[in-house]
Amino acid sequence: MAKKTRGLNSGKRLRERRVFGKWHSKKYIRRMLRLKEKSDPLKGSSQAKGLVLEKVQMEAKQPNSAMRKCVRVQLIKNGRQVTAFCPGDGATKMIDEHDEVIIECIGGAMGKSKGDIPGVRWQVIKVNNQSLDALLKGILEKARK
Repeated sequence: MAKKTRGLNSGKRLRERRVFGKWHSKKYIRRMLRLKEKSDPLKGSSQAKGLVLEKVQMEAKQPNSAMRKCVRVQLIKNGRQVTAFCPGDGATKMIDEHDEVIIECIGGAMGKSKGDIPGVRWQVIKVNNQSLDALLKGILEKARK
């Protein structure tokens, strides 16, 4: 008669318990079920290209009372519309309607919005394939399309 092993070193049982225990982690569940790629308009990529539909101003959360300058962008890859923040002083003057912009994640916790701008999860980094930062510093002039 074969002797059965018991306890922590029982091999297969330990492995099964570890795999089962991983499913109690929120990060593991999101990664395994690919929930970010399914819900994210950028589909898991770091940057995406889109067309500017309109310029909008978002009111900052309490206790701030500023109007944050943003743009509505329609993504080329899937047609979804998102609101992207325009970082920098006078950045909205460099962006016109129907311009082609590249947006990236703004860097909030777990892909959520950052700072006092409610619901805005992306920021503009390029306008017509020119860096927004370089346009603001005066290194480049805006290209005509």
